[in-house]
Amino acid sequence: MSEGLAIHWRLIPQRYNLVGTECLKCGEKFFPPRQLCPNCRRVGEIREVKFSGEGEIYSYTVIHTPPEGFEFMKPYAMGVIKLIEGPFLTAQLVDCKPEDLEIGKRVELVFRKIIADGSSGIIRYGYKFKLKD
Repeated sequence: MSEGLAIHWRLIPQRYNLVGTECLKCGEKFFPPRQLCPNCRRVGEIREVKFSGEGEIYSYTVIHTPPEGFEFMKPYAMGVIKLIEGPFLTAQLVDCKPEDLEIGKRVELVFRKIIADGSSGIIRYGYKFKLKD
């Protein structure tokens, strides 16, 4: 199995289910998952949690000069999303025009194609967000 494929399969829980962790002592939630709570340290107990995928735009930017391999997407928006459960994450904002975006607007999780791996043709999917109706 190639290293690229191995990495792909190891990331499935976070990539396809928006799985993070929660400290049972202080209640803080984390994404990506953590093995240790930075607040409680060794006295904390961490458990896996699946997030709802709902949140709001905390900040965003529109990319007009994308990195190599993503030129076909321009312009596209990237946002910092604050999940309703608390954690922040960065993701592409899709199915909207840049002028429709606004800080504080509600968004919801969608799974979309991110990229196809070179000659192997393996398509990698991942989380993105769209404006919530």
